[in-house]
Order: sequence, then structure tokens, then C-alpha cells
Amino acid sequence: MLVETARAQDRQDTPSLEDLIPDSAVEDPEAWAAQGTSAEAQAEEDTALPLDPDAPLDENLVSIPWPEQIDLPELGPLEPDAEPVEFVTFEEEIPPLPMGSEERISDELILVFPSENSLFPERDEFLDRFKALSTIEDLDDDDNIARLAVQARSDQALLEEMLRVYGYYDAQVIRSVGNVVAEEEQDLERPAARFDVIPGARYTIGAVDLGNLAAAGDDYEMLRQTFEVFPGDPISLDDIKTEQADLDVALGENGFPFAAIEEPELLVDHARVEGDLTMAVEPGGQYNFGVVTSNLPDFLSGDHLSDIARWDPGDIYQRSDEMDLRRAILATGIVGSVQLTPVVVEEPVGDQPGTVNIAAELTEAPLRTLAGNIGFGTEEGIRVEAMWEHRNLFPPEGLLRLRGIAGTQEQLAGITFRKNNFGGRDRILTVDAFASTIDYDLYDARTVSLVANFERLSTLLFQKEFSWSAGLELVASQESEVDIDGNPLRRETYFVAALPLFAQIDQSDDLLDPTRGFRASLRLSPEASDNEGVQSFYVRSQADASYYQSIGESTVLAGRVRLASIPGAELEGIAPSRRLYAGGGGSVRGYGYRSIGPVNDFGIPTGGRSLVELSAEARIRTGFLDGAVSVVPFIDAGSVSEGQTPDFGTIKIGAGVGVRYATGFGPLRLDVAVPLNRGPNDSWVAVYVALGQAF
Repeated sequence: MLVETARAQDRQDTPSLEDLIPDSAVEDPEAWAAQGTSAEAQAEEDTALPLDPDAPLDENLVSIPWPEQIDLPELGPLEPDAEPVEFVTFEEEIPPLPMGSEERISDELILVFPSENSLFPERDEFLDRFKALSTIEDLDDDDNIARLAVQARSDQALLEEMLRVYGYYDAQVIRSVGNVVAEEEQDLERPAARFDVIPGARYTIGAVDLGNLAAAGDDYEMLRQTFEVFPGDPISLDDIKTEQADLDVALGENGFPFAAIEEPELLVDHARVEGDLTMAVEPGGQYNFGVVTSNLPDFLSGDHLSDIARWDPGDIYQRSDEMDLRRAILATGIVGSVQLTPVVVEEPVGDQPGTVNIAAELTEAPLRTLAGNIGFGTEEGIRVEAMWEHRNLFPPEGLLRLRGIAGTQEQLAGITFRKNNFGGRDRILTVDAFASTIDYDLYDARTVSLVANFERLSTLLFQKEFSWSAGLELVASQESEVDIDGNPLRRETYFVAALPLFAQIDQSDDLLDPTRGFRASLRLSPEASDNEGVQSFYVRSQADASYYQSIGESTVLAGRVRLASIPGAELEGIAPSRRLYAGGGGSVRGYGYRSIGPVNDFGIPTGGRSLVELSAEARIRTGFLDGAVSVVPFIDAGSVSEGQTPDFGTIKIGAGVGVRYATGFGPLRLDVAVPLNRGPNDSWVAVYVALGQAF
């Protein structure tokens, strides 16, 4: 206030604008301007400011003598110093970073890093990520320098952000845009962007605050070690996010269904060259599994869902088991959607976990299917097939299917009952009754069969290391072999009772497209046969083994061997439909279906009691269609003998090349093969199309 008052007093002696402009000037400005300056004022101005440059200065105004009137002493020569003075440059005092390690990403993009790798050890990974994200990488050859300059600014911001991801918070990126001469085209100048990257010091982790993680009790130490970010570690935002996911998985797999983790926050302190990490974690209490409940108990009951689940009540809660149950419920094919929610039925007390039930909220999917197809194959002829099924006619998961086939070589009518997840996960009970007629080149058969089977097999959802099945088969069949003209010979009646058994060990890495590992299986079927009063007892046996080995990143070598034998009865005592045959897409490629083996007087294969097959192929992935196409050269060999031990005297060999196209549900296979020792009834070439690898 005092300051404002002083300024008001200073203005009291200052003439105002109204004082300087008289009333006559306001009333008639032009007349007042024409009056000019008064004679007295003009004379005063002329005497005060003489304009003649040669006029002498007034001695009263200037008292300093001119330079020529001052006597200056003479300065003697300087004596040289004993030691010369040296000037220090910035480069000598603070050595520059050894830049110059240049990476030419493209004709339009150059990155320069410190030549010393220890100054930026993440360089290779950094470059790969930058190439994938750079906007300059998308430039066409005809893009101009103006657009390049705009995208260079974007790439500079990208580089700076990526450097912070790796913990370089003091990094500098120097951008240059101009014309460079391409080495391969010396007469052509192209615009290019150059970025000199100076990483600076990499910041480290300071304090780590994980909120209320200690509430996990005895599991705290294990959970803390799971989150592998500790004070002193170099900062990596990627690692922090990875460890956050690992901690979330560890909480979900160790009984904490309600655990919550907030997004991590990093407080960077440039003075300390550190960043303090805060990530609030709330475990939410530890629980065991209870039972599964269902909102549709008459459709899929809670007891049935508990049978499908891979846990028993009282097991520690694991999120992966909950997710697996969800996938298994959807895999039934009768549920459209499912939502699983842990529901607390008992709170934790002290160090004792509580209990959660898993509540399943289900919606039904369409349950009935009517399907049909028409096809033609060189091995099957014309074929028309129709099928109707209801997938939950007998809840839970009780399927009824009716099917029929009308074709030139096969006619069939059948009914099938199947109970999925019967008595446990992936266990299937199947009862199948059908009547069929078969008119093959090899034999003619009219058959009525009743087959029951209980099995535990691998599925696409869960590939099992050990699979098995056991069944009962009752067959009544009238069969006859055919002559050279295809006419049936004398028809014979067979009654067969069999107990088919199967076991397999699978150590491969994929069900439909294995790249490493092995498989080994054994089939045994003790059978009793009655052929018009002549009774026979024999065992149909078959052993299969396959091996897969990756060579490099794009080639898989695969090999297969099959040995089969039917000891206990002569060939005539075994129905033609129960004998062993070879040839076809899943056997020896290059030959017709079941065309390899002993022949009768008319040159028609009659089947045998022993079999051997060998196959080898190389599955070579190409770059076509983003690697989805593979080329597969292969060679197969096989022999069928009348005796109960294999005879290699009549071995058949086929070779060819195939193409595989990788789909989301397995490879689509096309094989073209030729017989290397073709017989009189063999074709020159054979073509096979199927889903999945040959073995």
C-alpha cells in the first residue's frame, strides 16, 4: 500500500495530456497545426542542439583530454613462463561415448549405438522390437522426405519410450533426417532417418512394496520368491509385468481364489538413479475345494460335474483346475456357455484354509443334430450317409445316434448309445448294434454285430500318457471270397465272440501333429469262432510303435513300425473280415486299400495271419502361407503272410511325396505315392486325402 502511495505522489508534478494540448487544438486541430512552432521556441531549439559536425565542443562540457594529449608509458616484453600453458578440451576432460556401431534397418532407417556392447547389452532384443514397431519400416520407396521427417519424430518418441522400458531414464535420442546415397545405387539419393542412441546409465530397483502380501502367512516366502524383482536389479518394465503375472499364477495355484493385484507403479528418483516399485497385493484368504454345484441339476448335475473335475473335495484350490473344468464342460458339446464362480462356504480360521464350492452357471446348447454327406472314393465307391443324434437324451451326457449308409460297396443301419464321462473324466461307455453288407474286391460279407466298449482315450483337450480300452464283441457273419470276375464263391457262416483289449503309452508332444517323442501301443483280441460246426480259438494281436525327432526348426523325422499276428488257428478257420491286410493311406501308400498279401487262384488278396509294416518320412516346413505348408517325402514297406510269423519274401514298397496344410484342428494331408514293385493288379499312382498325419 505504501508503494502505491509513493507512486501517486511522483505523478503530481508531471504535466497531464490535457495541459499539453490546448482547447484551441481540440476545437480546430488543422488551424492549430498550421500555426507551427513559435519563433522563440525555434530559436531556443537551434541554440541548444547545434547540428554542425565541425563545431568545437564546449570545454565546460568535456573535461577528459584527447588521447594524443596523454603520455602512455612503454610496456616491456613479457618473460616466457618456465612451463607452457596447456588448454584442456571437453573431449579430454569428459571422454565422449564411443559411438559408431551402426545398424541399417532399411534404406530409409539407420540406428547408431555405442560401439561398446556393455553400454547397452539389450541391443539385439531392442532392435527386434523396434523393427516390429517402427513406422519408417512401413515406408514405400517413393515416400518423400517430408513424410519421412514426420514419421521420424514418431520413431524418436518410440525409441525414447522403449529405452525407458529397459530402465534408461536419462537416455538421449538424436534424430537426423536427410539424403544418403545407397551403396548399391551410387547414382540415386534416398531420404533416410538416422537416430543416434545414447542410453546413459541404467536405473535399478530401489524399494519394493508388495502391499499386504505378508497376509499369505506361511506361503509368503514362496510367493515373494516367485515375484523375482528385488532391490538392486536393473529396471525392466517387461520383467515387472512378467513377474506380476507369475505372482498372480502362484496365488491362484496355492489356494487364493480371491487374490487381487493392482497395477505396478514405479517412482523414479533421478538423484539416486533408482526407481521405487509399489504393487498392492491382497491375497484374500486361502481355501480348499469343496464340491461343484449346478444351476441345471436335471441337465448336468453337480455330482456329474464333480466327477469331471480333476480335484477331490479337500484339495487346495488351484485356478488351473477351475479353468480345466470349464473347458471340459464346454467339450461335452451340450453346453453353450458356462461361468464358474468360487463361493465361500467356510472361512479360513488361523492357519487352516477355508472351503469354496464352485458354482456352475450353465446354458444349454442345441442337442439334436441331423447330418448327411455324399462322397466318392476309389476304395469305397459311391457312398451316401445320414445320421441323427440327440446328445443328452439320457442325462447326463447320454447320447443316442441312428445312422445309415447306402453305397456301392457298403450298406449299413445302426444304433449307438454312448455315455460320456461315465464314472470319471474322459471315460466313455459305448454300445453299438448294426447290420451291414460289404462288397469288397476281396470278399463279400453280411454281418450283424453287437459291440460294447469301455475306454479312456486321449482327447484334443487332454492328451493322456496312458490310454486303454476293453470291450465285448459278438458277430454273426455270412462271408465269401470272390473270383476274378467279382462273383462270390460259396458263402460260409461265422459266429465270433471277441474280447478286444487296447493299451497305449504316448510320450509325444501333440496328438495330431507330433514333433518329438514316441508312442507304443498293443492290441489283443482273444476270439472264439464257429464256422459251420468247426470251432476255432485264436488271438488277434498287433503292436505299433512310432518315433518323432525334430531336426532344426523346420524338419521333423518320423518313423513307424507295425507287427501283427494271429496265432492259434489256420487261415481257413478265421473269417475273411477278421484276417490281416495291408495297403492304403494309413498303411503302405502307393497300393490300394487291403490289396497287399496272399492271393487266391484269381489274383484276389485273401488276407493273412501275420503282418509287418515300416514307414519313414521327413516333414519339412516351408515358408509358404506363413509356414502353414509342409512338404513330406516318404517311403513305406509292408508284407502280409499266411503263416503266424511275418515273411519278407513278398514285401511291397511304395514311395512318394505329400503336402500338409496346418489348420487350427490339425494338419490336412494330401499324399501322392507310386508302387516301387508294382503287381499286375496295382495302379501306377495312388492319391490319399485325410486329416492328421499318416502316423
